[in-house]
Amino acid sequence: MKPYSVPLFNRICRRIFRPLFRLLFHALSSVKIIGRENIPEGKAYIINMNHVSLYDPPLLIAFWPTPPEGVAAIDVWRKPGQGLVARIYASIPVHRGEYDRKATDTMIAALNSGRPLLLAPEGRRSHGQGMQRAMPGVAYLVDKTKVPVIPVGVSGTTDDFFDRAIHLHRPKVEIHIGKPIILPAVEGKGAVRREALQANADRIMREIGALLPTDYRGVYQVTEESE
Repeated sequence: MKPYSVPLFNRICRRIFRPLFRLLFHALSSVKIIGRENIPEGKAYIINMNHVSLYDPPLLIAFWPTPPEGVAAIDVWRKPGQGLVARIYASIPVHRGEYDRKATDTMIAALNSGRPLLLAPEGRRSHGQGMQRAMPGVAYLVDKTKVPVIPVGVSGTTDDFFDRAIHLHRPKVEIHIGKPIILPAVEGKGAVRREALQANADRIMREIGALLPTDYRGVYQVTEESE
């Protein structure tokens, strides 16, 4: 596996565009970040967030203390605006809904190099507040790299975010950062292994759900007693 590195051009672009995006989000909305103290320093981890709209990844990338490596579906790369942002940032392209060996190896290499990696376990936007069932891919990455997971609940970035913002409604955006999660090792083979990976992915989503308002939890409703 090749060592992971970000080209100089893209590192420069990150230094320029991350503060610009922070300024833009502050101008358009009211941004509140809770739980900064839960972010590890000096080691690799996976940031897992709920994914309501296209605004979530740039929001997290802009406000995270260090620039995390990002992942963008191939169909995003084909869109003029989003594709340009993905290329400038040097996101990792991935084929959605299928096993992508090249993308998986790249993500593992990024984590092995000590970098944080931003992923949405759902693998797609929900286009609504409620979370969808996680895909097991994130649990596979954790099992291969043994890194902790940082659950993050994002609210306020619905599809109509920009429309509300330009009409001076100033959406309230909140980023809730949870404590690191250490997932149990995955045992067995075949169906047993797949079930264990899915169980770990579901655990991550429940942790994210605990950081969100009830109407954001979708299929991962969390009772008051379990919070």
